[in-house]
Amino acid sequence: MYHLSKRVALVFLTVILLTAVVTACGPAAIPTPLGGGAGRIAFASNRDGNYEVYVMSSDGTGLANLTNDPELDMFPAWSPDGRQLAFTSCRDGNHEIYLINSDGSGFTRLTNNSAFDTYPAWSPDGERIAFISTRDGNNDVYVMNSDGTGLTNLTNSPENYWTPIWSPDGGQISLESDRDDNQDIYVMNSDGTGLTNLTNNPVLDGGAAWSPDGTRIAFASDRDGDLEIYVMNADGSGVSRLTNNPANDTSPTWSPDGKWIAFASNRDGNYEVYVMSSDGTSLMNLTNNPADDISPAWQPGNESGRS
Repeated sequence: MYHLSKRVALVFLTVILLTAVVTACGPAAIPTPLGGGAGRIAFASNRDGNYEVYVMSSDGTGLANLTNDPELDMFPAWSPDGRQLAFTSCRDGNHEIYLINSDGSGFTRLTNNSAFDTYPAWSPDGERIAFISTRDGNNDVYVMNSDGTGLTNLTNSPENYWTPIWSPDGGQISLESDRDDNQDIYVMNSDGTGLTNLTNNPVLDGGAAWSPDGTRIAFASDRDGDLEIYVMNADGSGVSRLTNNPANDTSPTWSPDGKWIAFASNRDGNYEVYVMSSDGTSLMNLTNNPADDISPAWQPGNESGRS
Protein backbone atom coordinates (compact mmCIF):
# COMPACT_ATOMS: atom_id res chain seq x y z
CA MET A 1 0.00 0.00 0.00
CA TYR A 2 1.30 3.42 -0.91
CA HIS A 3 1.63 5.77 2.09
CA LEU A 4 2.15 9.53 2.14
CA SER A 5 5.24 11.28 3.54
CA LYS A 6 5.00 14.28 5.85
CA ARG A 7 5.81 16.75 3.07
CA VAL A 8 3.30 15.11 0.74
CA ALA A 9 0.67 14.98 3.46
CA LEU A 10 0.90 18.73 4.00
CA VAL A 11 0.16 19.67 0.40
CA PHE A 12 -1.86 16.48 -0.22
CA LEU A 13 0.33 15.31 -3.17
CA THR A 14 2.81 17.19 -5.35
CA VAL A 15 2.16 17.18 -9.06
CA ILE A 16 5.18 14.93 -9.54
CA LEU A 17 3.86 12.35 -7.09
CA LEU A 18 0.45 12.43 -8.70
CA THR A 19 1.81 10.63 -11.75
CA ALA A 20 3.40 7.90 -9.62
CA VAL A 21 0.25 6.70 -7.85
CA VAL A 22 -1.91 5.99 -10.91
CA THR A 23 -2.75 2.29 -10.72
CA ALA A 24 -5.47 -0.07 -11.85
CA CYS A 25 -8.92 0.36 -10.38
CA GLY A 26 -10.56 -2.28 -8.22
CA PRO A 27 -14.27 -2.94 -7.76
CA ALA A 28 -16.67 -0.22 -6.75
CA ALA A 29 -17.15 0.73 -3.10
CA ILE A 30 -20.02 -0.48 -0.95
CA PRO A 31 -23.16 0.05 -3.05
CA THR A 32 -24.89 2.96 -1.35
CA PRO A 33 -27.59 5.19 -2.83
CA LEU A 34 -25.98 8.41 -4.06
CA GLY A 35 -27.13 11.98 -3.80
CA GLY A 36 -29.23 13.80 -1.24
CA GLY A 37 -28.42 14.32 2.40
CA ALA A 38 -26.69 17.15 4.23
CA GLY A 39 -23.32 17.53 5.84
CA ARG A 40 -21.52 14.87 3.80
CA ILE A 41 -17.75 14.65 3.54
CA ALA A 42 -15.94 14.01 0.27
CA PHE A 43 -12.43 12.56 0.32
CA ALA A 44 -9.93 10.64 -1.82
CA SER A 45 -9.07 7.00 -1.11
CA ASN A 46 -7.03 4.24 -2.71
CA ARG A 47 -9.06 1.49 -1.04
CA ASP A 48 -10.02 0.10 -4.44
CA GLY A 49 -6.45 0.09 -5.76
CA ASN A 50 -6.19 3.64 -7.08
CA TYR A 51 -7.29 7.01 -5.79
CA GLU A 52 -11.00 7.72 -6.26
CA VAL A 53 -13.34 10.42 -4.94
CA TYR A 54 -15.74 9.10 -2.29
CA VAL A 55 -18.47 10.67 -0.21
CA MET A 56 -19.78 9.62 3.19
CA SER A 57 -22.08 10.97 5.84
CA SER A 58 -20.40 13.03 8.53
CA ASP A 59 -20.61 10.06 10.92
CA GLY A 60 -18.69 7.81 8.49
CA THR A 61 -21.69 5.87 7.18
CA GLY A 62 -23.15 5.83 3.67
CA LEU A 63 -19.86 5.40 1.80
CA ALA A 64 -20.07 5.79 -2.00
CA ASN A 65 -17.45 5.83 -4.75
CA LEU A 66 -18.36 8.70 -7.09
CA THR A 67 -15.66 8.43 -9.73
CA ASN A 68 -14.97 4.69 -10.12
CA ASP A 69 -12.36 5.05 -12.87
CA PRO A 70 -9.04 3.21 -13.39
CA GLU A 71 -7.15 6.51 -13.37
CA LEU A 72 -6.34 8.82 -10.50
CA ASP A 73 -9.16 11.05 -9.14
CA MET A 74 -8.30 13.32 -6.21
CA PHE A 75 -8.67 16.66 -4.39
CA PRO A 76 -12.48 17.00 -4.28
CA ALA A 77 -13.94 20.47 -3.74
CA TRP A 78 -17.66 21.08 -3.20
CA SER A 79 -19.57 23.75 -5.07
CA PRO A 80 -21.18 26.30 -2.70
CA ASP A 81 -24.62 24.80 -3.24
CA GLY A 82 -23.32 21.28 -2.51
CA ARG A 83 -24.61 19.92 -5.82
CA GLN A 84 -21.28 19.44 -7.61
CA LEU A 85 -17.68 18.55 -6.91
CA ALA A 86 -14.64 19.81 -8.77
CA PHE A 87 -11.72 17.39 -8.67
CA THR A 88 -8.43 16.46 -10.33
CA SER A 89 -8.22 13.48 -12.68
CA CYS A 90 -5.73 12.09 -15.18
CA ARG A 91 -8.36 9.98 -16.98
CA ASP A 92 -7.55 11.75 -20.25
CA GLY A 93 -3.78 11.30 -19.99
CA ASN A 94 -2.73 14.23 -17.80
CA HIS A 95 -4.03 16.01 -14.74
CA GLU A 96 -7.06 18.16 -15.50
CA ILE A 97 -9.92 19.74 -13.54
CA TYR A 98 -13.31 18.05 -13.88
CA LEU A 99 -16.80 18.51 -12.48
CA ILE A 100 -19.13 15.79 -11.29
CA ASN A 101 -22.62 15.96 -9.80
CA SER A 102 -22.89 14.93 -6.16
CA ASP A 103 -24.73 11.75 -7.20
CA GLY A 104 -21.80 10.63 -9.40
CA SER A 105 -23.34 11.65 -12.72
CA GLY A 106 -22.45 14.32 -15.24
CA PHE A 107 -18.69 14.29 -15.74
CA THR A 108 -17.50 17.53 -17.31
CA ARG A 109 -13.92 18.39 -18.20
CA LEU A 110 -13.05 22.05 -17.47
CA THR A 111 -9.37 22.30 -18.42
CA ASN A 112 -7.57 20.94 -21.45
CA ASN A 113 -3.85 21.55 -21.31
CA SER A 114 -0.72 19.40 -21.38
CA ALA A 115 0.39 20.87 -18.03
CA PHE A 116 -0.71 19.77 -14.56
CA ASP A 117 -4.00 21.36 -13.46
CA THR A 118 -4.95 20.49 -9.87
CA TYR A 119 -6.21 21.64 -6.43
CA PRO A 120 -9.56 23.19 -7.51
CA ALA A 121 -11.42 25.57 -5.17
CA TRP A 122 -14.79 27.27 -5.73
CA SER A 123 -15.55 30.92 -5.15
CA PRO A 124 -18.38 31.42 -2.59
CA ASP A 125 -20.76 32.62 -5.30
CA GLY A 126 -20.10 29.49 -7.39
CA GLU A 127 -19.12 31.51 -10.45
CA ARG A 128 -15.35 30.84 -10.46
CA ILE A 129 -12.88 28.09 -9.68
CA ALA A 130 -9.29 28.71 -8.59
CA PHE A 131 -6.70 26.01 -9.21
CA ILE A 132 -2.99 25.33 -9.56
CA SER A 133 -1.40 24.87 -12.98
CA THR A 134 2.13 24.37 -14.28
CA ARG A 135 1.26 25.64 -17.76
CA ASP A 136 3.68 28.57 -17.35
CA GLY A 137 6.50 26.41 -15.97
CA ASN A 138 5.87 26.54 -12.22
CA ASN A 139 2.91 26.15 -9.88
CA ASP A 140 0.79 29.28 -10.31
CA VAL A 141 -2.71 30.08 -9.07
CA TYR A 142 -5.21 30.49 -11.88
CA VAL A 143 -8.89 31.31 -11.82
CA MET A 144 -11.50 30.44 -14.42
CA ASN A 145 -15.24 30.65 -14.74
CA SER A 146 -17.05 27.57 -13.45
CA ASP A 147 -17.63 26.47 -17.06
CA GLY A 148 -13.88 26.52 -17.78
CA THR A 149 -13.77 29.83 -19.68
CA GLY A 150 -12.10 33.14 -18.75
CA LEU A 151 -8.73 31.81 -17.58
CA THR A 152 -6.52 34.24 -15.60
CA ASN A 153 -3.12 33.71 -13.93
CA LEU A 154 -3.35 35.41 -10.53
CA THR A 155 0.17 34.85 -9.18
CA ASN A 156 2.31 34.90 -12.34
CA SER A 157 5.67 34.59 -10.57
CA PRO A 158 8.67 32.22 -10.55
CA GLU A 159 7.78 30.88 -7.10
CA ASN A 160 5.56 27.86 -6.47
CA TYR A 161 2.06 27.95 -4.98
CA TRP A 162 -0.35 25.32 -3.70
CA THR A 163 -3.93 24.79 -2.51
CA PRO A 164 -5.81 28.05 -3.12
CA ILE A 165 -8.92 28.46 -0.97
CA TRP A 166 -11.41 31.33 -1.19
CA SER A 167 -12.43 33.22 1.95
CA PRO A 168 -16.16 32.92 2.75
CA ASP A 169 -16.80 36.51 1.64
CA GLY A 170 -14.95 35.96 -1.64
CA GLY A 171 -12.59 38.87 -1.07
CA GLN A 172 -9.42 36.88 -0.45
CA ILE A 173 -7.72 33.64 -1.39
CA SER A 174 -5.43 31.73 0.94
CA LEU A 175 -2.61 29.72 -0.55
CA GLU A 176 0.76 28.17 0.28
CA SER A 177 4.06 29.20 -1.23
CA ASP A 178 7.79 28.55 -0.89
CA ARG A 179 8.67 32.07 -2.01
CA ASP A 180 10.38 32.81 1.33
CA ASP A 181 12.50 29.61 1.20
CA ASN A 182 10.05 27.56 3.26
CA GLN A 183 6.37 26.78 2.88
CA ASP A 184 4.17 29.43 4.48
CA ILE A 185 0.48 30.30 4.32
CA TYR A 186 -0.34 33.52 2.50
CA VAL A 187 -3.48 35.43 1.63
CA MET A 188 -4.05 37.67 -1.34
CA ASN A 189 -6.95 39.62 -2.71
CA SER A 190 -9.11 37.61 -5.10
CA ASP A 191 -7.62 39.58 -8.02
CA GLY A 192 -4.09 38.44 -7.08
CA THR A 193 -2.94 41.66 -5.42
CA GLY A 194 -1.91 42.27 -1.81
CA LEU A 195 -0.04 39.03 -1.11
CA THR A 196 0.62 38.73 2.65
CA ASN A 197 2.50 36.05 4.61
CA LEU A 198 0.33 34.94 7.54
CA THR A 199 2.53 32.30 9.19
CA ASN A 200 6.09 33.52 8.48
CA ASN A 201 7.66 30.60 10.32
CA PRO A 202 10.79 28.54 9.37
CA VAL A 203 8.77 25.31 9.16
CA LEU A 204 6.14 23.72 6.90
CA ASP A 205 2.76 25.44 7.15
CA GLY A 206 -0.05 24.51 4.77
CA GLY A 207 -3.45 23.01 4.18
CA ALA A 208 -5.28 26.21 5.12
CA ALA A 209 -9.07 26.11 5.61
CA TRP A 210 -11.26 29.14 6.40
CA SER A 211 -13.87 28.84 9.12
CA PRO A 212 -17.42 29.39 7.80
CA ASP A 213 -17.59 32.86 9.37
CA GLY A 214 -14.22 33.83 7.92
CA THR A 215 -12.67 34.78 11.25
CA ARG A 216 -10.29 31.83 11.64
CA ILE A 217 -8.06 29.61 9.53
CA ALA A 218 -7.25 26.00 10.40
CA PHE A 219 -3.98 24.67 9.01
CA ALA A 220 -1.29 22.01 9.40
CA SER A 221 2.23 22.74 10.64
CA ASP A 222 5.29 20.79 11.77
CA ARG A 223 6.51 23.61 14.05
CA ASP A 224 6.40 21.21 17.00
CA GLY A 225 8.25 18.39 15.20
CA ASP A 226 5.42 16.63 13.41
CA LEU A 227 2.39 17.77 11.46
CA GLU A 228 -0.43 18.93 13.74
CA ILE A 229 -3.64 20.86 13.19
CA TYR A 230 -3.56 24.48 14.34
CA VAL A 231 -5.99 27.36 14.15
CA MET A 232 -5.24 31.06 13.88
CA ASN A 233 -7.15 34.27 13.38
CA ALA A 234 -7.65 35.30 9.77
CA ASP A 235 -4.90 37.92 10.15
CA GLY A 236 -2.35 35.31 11.33
CA SER A 237 -2.53 36.15 15.03
CA GLY A 238 -3.66 33.93 17.91
CA VAL A 239 -2.14 30.61 16.78
CA SER A 240 -3.45 27.67 18.81
CA ARG A 241 -2.62 23.97 18.53
CA LEU A 242 -5.61 21.60 18.30
CA THR A 243 -4.01 18.15 17.93
CA ASN A 244 -1.09 16.64 19.82
CA ASN A 245 0.03 13.31 18.43
CA PRO A 246 3.40 12.00 17.15
CA ALA A 247 1.77 11.09 13.83
CA ASN A 248 0.98 13.51 10.99
CA ASP A 249 -2.33 15.40 11.10
CA THR A 250 -3.17 17.43 7.99
CA SER A 251 -5.81 18.70 5.52
CA PRO A 252 -8.36 20.28 7.89
CA THR A 253 -11.87 21.14 6.69
CA TRP A 254 -14.60 22.86 8.74
CA SER A 255 -18.18 21.71 9.15
CA PRO A 256 -20.73 24.23 7.77
CA ASP A 257 -21.75 25.27 11.30
CA GLY A 258 -18.13 25.75 12.41
CA LYS A 259 -18.47 23.30 15.29
CA TRP A 260 -16.32 20.49 13.85
CA ILE A 261 -13.12 20.00 11.91
CA ALA A 262 -12.40 16.92 9.80
CA PHE A 263 -8.79 16.12 8.90
CA ALA A 264 -6.51 13.33 7.68
CA SER A 265 -4.10 11.56 10.03
CA ASN A 266 -1.85 8.51 9.98
CA ARG A 267 -1.97 8.08 13.78
CA ASP A 268 -3.34 4.55 13.31
CA GLY A 269 -0.65 3.56 10.81
CA ASN A 270 -2.29 4.74 7.59
CA TYR A 271 -4.12 7.88 6.62
CA GLU A 272 -7.72 8.03 7.82
CA VAL A 273 -10.31 10.81 7.96
CA TYR A 274 -10.99 11.93 11.52
CA VAL A 275 -13.34 14.50 12.96
CA MET A 276 -12.99 16.54 16.15
CA SER A 277 -14.74 19.46 17.79
CA SER A 278 -13.34 22.80 16.71
CA ASP A 279 -11.58 23.06 20.08
CA GLY A 280 -9.69 19.79 19.46
CA THR A 281 -11.81 17.51 21.66
CA SER A 282 -14.17 14.62 20.82
CA LEU A 283 -11.91 12.89 18.28
CA MET A 284 -13.43 10.16 16.09
CA ASN A 285 -12.05 8.02 13.24
CA LEU A 286 -14.60 8.15 10.40
CA THR A 287 -13.05 5.89 7.75
CA ASN A 288 -11.21 3.14 9.69
CA ASN A 289 -9.89 1.32 6.61
CA PRO A 290 -6.40 -0.12 5.86
CA ALA A 291 -6.12 2.07 2.74
CA ASP A 292 -5.14 5.76 2.70
CA ASP A 293 -8.06 8.18 3.02
CA ILE A 294 -7.02 11.80 2.46
CA SER A 295 -8.10 15.29 1.35
CA PRO A 296 -11.45 15.54 3.18
CA ALA A 297 -13.88 18.28 2.11
CA TRP A 298 -17.09 19.01 4.04
CA GLN A 299 -20.23 19.65 2.03
CA PRO A 300 -21.55 23.23 2.38
CA GLY A 301 -24.89 23.81 4.03
CA ASN A 302 -26.46 25.09 7.22
CA GLU A 303 -25.69 22.10 9.39
CA SER A 304 -22.73 19.80 9.99
CA GLY A 305 -24.84 16.62 9.87
CA ARG A 306 -23.47 15.76 13.33
CA SER A 307 -25.28 16.03 16.62
